[in-house]
Amino acid sequence: MPEGDTVWLTARRMHSALAGHLLTRSDLRVPRLATTDLTGRAVLDVTPRGKHLLTRVEGGLTLHSHLRMDGAWHVYAAGERWRGGPGHQIRAVLGTAEHTAVGYRLPVLDLLRTVDEPTVVGHLGPDLLGPDWDFEEAVRRVCADPARPLGEALLDQRNLAGIGNVYKCELAFLARVTPWLPVGDLPPGVPERLIATAHRLLEANKDRFDRRTATTSRPDRRLYVYGRAQQPCYRCGTPIRWDGGDDVRDRVSYWCPGCQTGPAPRDGSRTGG
Repeated sequence: MPEGDTVWLTARRMHSALAGHLLTRSDLRVPRLATTDLTGRAVLDVTPRGKHLLTRVEGGLTLHSHLRMDGAWHVYAAGERWRGGPGHQIRAVLGTAEHTAVGYRLPVLDLLRTVDEPTVVGHLGPDLLGPDWDFEEAVRRVCADPARPLGEALLDQRNLAGIGNVYKCELAFLARVTPWLPVGDLPPGVPERLIATAHRLLEANKDRFDRRTATTSRPDRRLYVYGRAQQPCYRCGTPIRWDGGDDVRDRVSYWCPGCQTGPAPRDGSRTGG
């Protein structure tokens, strides 16, 4: 699932392949951009901002994309077979003489003036992987609404940018509280430690797609709770629970009732799934 670390690595690979080169192919497969042609323009840079990607090209233009649940950009060498999915899922193709970046299942794809980038990313809070990361401001924003459940506060990109559902669940586990505990009920010092941990984990995972939060040498134990419904907790052995909608796209919360204290759903909570 794309989160801030995945977007950061995607941007780095796209930047390495495209930046400084002229586009020899431009194919934007969304209705409002169907007639747009960026061929002949140089790619200036590809910059991540939270979970947003900003591909800047000559002429003061930025191609803005967001991966959300299952979008992806793949980079291929010239002549290499594209393997990111069937052709009907392709939303964008940006090619140079040596590389081609192909965007699959992109739910958001816009072309805007570079000076107008704040209209799509200006609302974001401190970027966990940004050069201007501001720890104190992130703590202030997360704690600004004491009655708000922790999970909601962490997912709100206006508080801090880059956390998605995987990190929400893992961070709550590491803090030993449930995602439904109001932020104001966190013990003293926990908000600061939690946000410092979020920064550390995203930094540790930004250079790899196989995200890891569990501190164990076993390669099969990468995450503590996310996606592990009914499996035993690595700490206490209690079966991991999950709660959410029946649609796999719903933001499901995973937690260990043995390790994590705080409110949790009763009606509709599940041990399977």
